Amino acid sequence: MSMDHTEAPVLDALAAYTERDELGFSPPGHKRARGADPAVRAVLGDAVFLGDVLASGGLDDRRTRANVLGRAEELMADAVHAEHTFFSTCGSSLSVKAAMLSVAAHGQKLLVGRDAHKSVVSGLILSGIEPVWIEPQWDTGRHLAHPPSADSFARAFEENPDARGALVTSPTPYGAAADLCAVADVCHRRSRPLIVDEAWGAHLPFHEELPSWAMDAGADVCVTSIHKMGSGLEQGSVFHLRGELIDADTLASRADLLGTTSPSVLLYAGIDGWRRQMALHGHSLMTRVLELAASVRQEIETIEGMHVNDREDFCGPGAGADFDPLPVVIDLSGLGISGYDAADWLREHHRIDTHLVDHRRISAQLTHADDSRTTGRLLSALRDLTDRAETLPSGRHVELPDPDGLRLAQACLPRDAYFSVTEDVPLEKAAGRTAAEMITPYPPGIPAVLPGERLNEPVLRYLRSGIEAGMNVPDPADPTLRSVRVCAEGDGS
Repeated sequence: MSMDHTEAPVLDALAAYTERDELGFSPPGHKRARGADPAVRAVLGDAVFLGDVLASGGLDDRRTRANVLGRAEELMADAVHAEHTFFSTCGSSLSVKAAMLSVAAHGQKLLVGRDAHKSVVSGLILSGIEPVWIEPQWDTGRHLAHPPSADSFARAFEENPDARGALVTSPTPYGAAADLCAVADVCHRRSRPLIVDEAWGAHLPFHEELPSWAMDAGADVCVTSIHKMGSGLEQGSVFHLRGELIDADTLASRADLLGTTSPSVLLYAGIDGWRRQMALHGHSLMTRVLELAASVRQEIETIEGMHVNDREDFCGPGAGADFDPLPVVIDLSGLGISGYDAADWLREHHRIDTHLVDHRRISAQLTHADDSRTTGRLLSALRDLTDRAETLPSGRHVELPDPDGLRLAQACLPRDAYFSVTEDVPLEKAAGRTAAEMITPYPPGIPAVLPGERLNEPVLRYLRSGIEAGMNVPDPADPTLRSVRVCAEGDGS
């Protein structure tokens, strides 16, 4: 039976709550904006507070008999060809942990692409799951990691037949997509589930010119950030389930274990409204932004010193299987400046914030919210950047190791290292020691060092030279990396 996607159960329930003039003697304490500080109300507006009600005992009754959230989740599942959908107000960082805990437990193995986000590593630390790392496909010339191949997962299963399943990130924040159909087939031939961290792929189900999304490719669980490439609010995430390899009640239980008992109805409303928007208008919205992206890419390619990474750069043998053109990744090597300095200059002089930033690239993420006005401002700023490039520092040298140097040996489980007795040692004395913390260039948040990995000189030089060049590494105890937190001697080191 077809579902009515003109409905938006959460938004409709919020409107009804206001129309009924309900009076709550319950949280939240601002009581529909009345108690909020006037200065806060002036900045945020009362609409934020009016939409901030209890999920049960507010939006729905205390026993959730109207099934407001359940109906919204059913509509989302229908829109994207899933069997079950769960809303999360704690971002995909929570959703991916719930998925991992539904597949493996303490001491059990999970195949994980080494280009995973730090939230996956946090899941390993919390759970005690043993990762079997699957190497990404490296572009050594551009110093970029693309998703691991299906053959890499197949070999890992042959060597680790007791692995409980696999996790792959696709698309990457750079726009390269894995061959999910082939990876899913590798897993399913062994009756093992596939988790896809598709945080950057909320838009994929809504246009045939975009890479196949995880549910259509046969994945068992897919985690999606609605706030990244959709139009939900920050922290709004969903995870979808299909097939029989993971029990829906188990997945819901794992999410409940990790989630908050005070979910934000504002985030639910953003997710619900985005689903309706895309179910009704998604194809036309995506057609327009894909045409816009093609035009913008063509224009940037004409700017001296700039190159837009495209399908030819990111796809083919030893690279991604498909490509999303909406993360517009701009290589600045021709200008002789770093992405770090370029991003800072664009913010200071044009009030433009880029997304990904690395030693040679910046990324301008486009969504269906963009138009000729926003992209015109971007293009104008990029042309000005080229004209002023000589005033910026020359690209400060980042000592980039080859893939073999970047890959650290795992001395112990991430959980064991993280919870070990630790000590902080000077960077110059850290090589050979076992890391007890994550060290993660951000964005996009893919750790260069994990707890349990044995540090080496090439990686330490890369990180230190990167910080000196402008890299942001926010998660170690010492973000300047003059010291590194390691396992104490005799406790994992």
